[in-house]
Amino acid sequence: MAKLDEEFAFLVLSIVAEIPRGKVATYGQIAELAGYPQNSRLVGKVLSRAEYYGRYPCQRVVNAQGACAKNWPEQSMLLQAEGIVFRQPGRVDLNSCRWDGDL
Repeated sequence: MAKLDEEFAFLVLSIVAEIPRGKVATYGQIAELAGYPQNSRLVGKVLSRAEYYGRYPCQRVVNAQGACAKNWPEQSMLLQAEGIVFRQPGRVDLNSCRWDGDL
């Protein structure tokens, strides 16, 4: 089981690494691209531990409403620095900034 978890983590992180600067994806979108559409929470868990695997642009992943992670106040600042548009504080404008997910 641990090997499967590590394989899933690297799969998720490889997808996150493809999100271009100035775009965001949702946890559910990443889960679907990984082939596990029901595991968006597990994607969040992987991203919360991403520093153990290297450097990845995890700030580019938000929830389905465009909200930033509650326990990561720097996320919105990092996204703003990339030119991400917010429609209200802490919520990304997914209509203009969502990555289309082409790998």
